[in-house]
Amino acid sequence: MFIRGQKFPMPRKFTLTVIPEALAVCQMPSDAPLPNWPDGSFLSVTRTRDELSVIVPETAVPDGVPKHGGFRALKISGPLDFGESGVLATLSNTLAVAGLSIFVISTYDTDYILVRQENLARAIAVLRQAGHEVVELND
Repeated sequence: MFIRGQKFPMPRKFTLTVIPEALAVCQMPSDAPLPNWPDGSFLSVTRTRDELSVIVPETAVPDGVPKHGGFRALKISGPLDFGESGVLATLSNTLAVAGLSIFVISTYDTDYILVRQENLARAIAVLRQAGHEVVELND
């Protein structure tokens, strides 16, 4: 592809693995202490000036904690190099064209793309159609 004389590489293909557990995105006040209730094989905690977000398996969220459940995560096989550009753009654009919204979590080694449970099969199909490999693990 050429744009104004610049040559850009074709987007690479990625391998993604579906995380078996359904996840919930929880919101707490920014000054809340770090919760001691997260349990399971997936945990992400982010504190900003505005909020404390906790992403855990749905089954670990206590009653009364504000949450949006029903997410499934697709883990991009890594580690990904910090200098590599276009990883999320490639995958998120593929899903966006199909009308699928995402929630992204980044770690030191890789990124996780969360989609709504009801959109998981469609997301997998769209990613495969675009040439990416999607591995589904057994629960």
